[in-house]
Amino acid sequence: MNPIIELKRVDILQKTNVIFQDINFKISAGEFIYIIGKTGSGKSSLLKSLYAELSVNKGEVKVLDSDVNKLDYNGVSALRKKLGIVFQDFQLLTDRTVYDNLLFVLQSTGWTEKLKMKERIKQVLDNVHLEGCEQKMPHELSGGEQQRATIARALLNHPKIILADEPTGNLDPEKSEKIIELLKEINDKGTTIVVATHDYNIIEKFPSHTFVCENRSLKETNSETL
Repeated sequence: MNPIIELKRVDILQKTNVIFQDINFKISAGEFIYIIGKTGSGKSSLLKSLYAELSVNKGEVKVLDSDVNKLDYNGVSALRKKLGIVFQDFQLLTDRTVYDNLLFVLQSTGWTEKLKMKERIKQVLDNVHLEGCEQKMPHELSGGEQQRATIARALLNHPKIILADEPTGNLDPEKSEKIIELLKEINDKGTTIVVATHDYNIIEKFPSHTFVCENRSLKETNSETL
């Protein structure tokens, strides 16, 4: 079976700064992967290369059988519909309710039937244990609830992969554990999960395959020795 994500001999630069050099990386469908490293080590850059936010300077990036660097605008849009992206700072629209945040995404990605959109929003909010929060504004939610809403948004289009960039970075330890437990639940249903983090406590509590970014390289490590 082909990997769901594969990088071959990839260089990633930010302007003239070399972030990664000649890295190789492979993930199979259904895996739960941590990407760890110090601030500035390239975790976010690596994730951005997977959803075509950042072009690589050399090598090949394949995601869901698409050669990311060869995609045109429509190809990038089609790929991103198959991915769920979770940000550290939530990026919820602050001028509208949780329901309307999710409705906006569905409408932006081609959904048109009101009943199906309503049903899908209920499904994802149930999946992330935010039943009854549809009409709340983002500022009325706790940090953990806002991150759950962000994960609900990422689930809307039935993604095959969720890319989570520091999903616990703004949360206290208890809420951080709840978010990882939620991502594990989603993973158990078959979605591939990639979590970029520097929170070693959650890796210790929820060990899984782990890759470390350091010295411009990306190497698998044993999470039990962190």
